[in-house]
This record gives sequence, structure tokens and C-alpha cells, in this order.
Amino acid sequence: MRRPYNAMFNRNRFKLGLFSPNCAGGMAITTVPERWQASWQNNLALAKLADDVGLEFLLPIARWTGYGGATDFQGDSLETITWAAGLLAQTSRVSVFATAHTAFSHPLMAAKQFATVDHLSGGRFGLNIVCGWNQPEYEMFGLALAEDHDTRYRYGQEWWDIIRRAWQSEQDFDWHGEFFKLHAARCTPKPLDGSLPPLMNAGSSAQGQGFAAQNCDFLFTVIIDTASGAETVRQVQAMARERFQRELGVFTTCYVVCRATQREAEEYHHHYAVDHADTAAVERLMSLMGMHAHSFPRDMIGALRTQFAAGHGVYPLVGDADTVARRIIEIAEAGFAGASLAFVNYLDELPYFAAEVIPRLERAGLRLPL
Repeated sequence: MRRPYNAMFNRNRFKLGLFSPNCAGGMAITTVPERWQASWQNNLALAKLADDVGLEFLLPIARWTGYGGATDFQGDSLETITWAAGLLAQTSRVSVFATAHTAFSHPLMAAKQFATVDHLSGGRFGLNIVCGWNQPEYEMFGLALAEDHDTRYRYGQEWWDIIRRAWQSEQDFDWHGEFFKLHAARCTPKPLDGSLPPLMNAGSSAQGQGFAAQNCDFLFTVIIDTASGAETVRQVQAMARERFQRELGVFTTCYVVCRATQREAEEYHHHYAVDHADTAAVERLMSLMGMHAHSFPRDMIGALRTQFAAGHGVYPLVGDADTVARRIIEIAEAGFAGASLAFVNYLDELPYFAAEVIPRLERAGLRLPL
């Protein structure tokens, strides 16, 4: 059952949310002084602003250690489950996701935490499942990162299967799987109204897309251009329908530099992402993603260096309001159901985006006025 009270299932054709505001720097690997500071006060003010302007969701990154460099990019971060609980308690419309690394939390503990936040929020909670890629974080926990994606996603599937069973079973149950052995397992409370919260997985690998097709409401995937993105949407939605008889919404992630003129936007983009890039942190992140993650084509990671500095390598929306709106419309026309957005400074830049870009998307029929 799709929850009518969760913004992820509202009537807007193209959903919009914010990505990574719980992490220092957000998605911009830059030394400029206005870069995002991920304090609780900033996150709470941003969540209330997102609520006011009608964004559908807030999506955090679960980060446990930073990437070094002059800024120790993402070295300071707020834990995502408690972050979501705090923001949901002080907002009224926006859906807030927790991002959970399957390897770092026991499924029965996670099931109880998630269900509790779901009740606290009146059903506005969402869950983003991450099956792991960042080796230094695994080492921090004293765990080994499986070299192959198949093992990581088999573990993630069993982790999610246990949570779903605990939420849906009225009887205690035993579990004898590849990774978990449980006796008389149970979870109370169950999620609100006996329905599941919206579930997403971020992945561009075949395993990640397959996991989303089988289990999730939404897949987040990185795109290089809208033409290849359209083909990704077609393929994963066909997989979901043909193999699992499910509908799957596909989202992507973008960073935004929106200014009054195209020239201003491009100049600021160069200023923070070239002149003031945190080069050591950029190199560290690209190295780790090249070794362990399948989010980007490996032969293209080096060519995306400026995009990594500008916004973690995701799709750029740089320009005046007409240009940014047009590029979002192109993403929607490629079949995407939404996008998460990041800014150098979310609080400073979101009001202009909301005032100038969102009305253009409304006129294009992608969103309804508040």
C-alpha cells in the first residue's frame, strides 16, 4: 500500500528533495568559507525551509569518517536515524529518509528503530538501504568489505528480508540464513497502519539496480547525460515489471548552481570547484570510488574531476533559472520521477531556487502549486 500521507507518493509528477545536508560540505568538495556546515541548527532550519517550499524529501548520507584534505570533506556528519527522527518531529509535510548501512546495524535493532521513527512522524519516514562500498569505514568497524558486489547485495537482501518479516509477522519466527541465525525473532511496534515506509536504494551497478527492482519504491542512479539516463530508466523499469511485477520510480542526483545570469552561475562554479577545490579530498574520494564503488563508469572517473569537486561527481545544473529549469525538464522527459539536489550552501541558495526554478517547473506541468 502506498501511503497517501507520505510526500513521496503525492501528485507531483517530478519529486524534488535535498541530498547530504547532514554531512559537512554537503556534496561540494571545496574550501570556500561559505561551504555547508552540517550543524543541527542548520539542518533544522533547512528542513523547515524544505517543508515551507514544498519539497518532497530530505535524504542523508550515512558517513562515518571523512575524506581528508584541507576540509576533511564530510568528516563531520549527523547520524541519519536520529537526524531523521529529530527533523520529522519538527516538520509537517516533508518525508525524511534514514540511510542505513546493512553491515553496521543488526536487522532486528534497525527494524525497531525505523518503526519507532515511523510512528513518531505520522508515516513520513523513509528508508534508504546501502549495501556498502567504503572500505575505510568497514575497517573502522573492524569488518571486511566483501570484494564482490554479489556478496554485499546477498547480505543486504537477507538483512531487508528479516526486517520485512519482523514487520509483517504476527508470530515470533526463527531464521536460518546465509548471514543471520535468529531465534524467536519479533518486532514491535510495526510500521504505521501496517504499511511499509517508502524504500529506496542508490545504485548504478547491475546488482544495485536488481535489488531496487525487487524491493524498492525508488532507485537513485547517477547519470552522465540524459540520453544514457533514459536508457537506464527503461531497462530497470522493464526489469521491475517483467521479473518482479513491480513499478519502480527512478531518481537521479544533481548539484545546483543557480544565479540571476548564466555567466554568474558559471563563474561561481569555477570559483568554488576549480579555484578553491579541496584537491586532496577530491583525489581521495575518486580513488575510493574507483576501487570499490560502481556508481560511475571507471574509465570516466578521472574526467569527472571538476564535477567531483563541484558535487561529488553527480549531474550538474549550472545556470540561470531558465537553464536550470530546462535541464530538470529534460531529466523528467528522460523518464525520471525525481531528483535530489545539493548546493554549496543549502540555506543560502534554496530560497532562490524555490522562488525562480520551481514556478517554472509548475508551468511545465511537472509540479503542482502549493
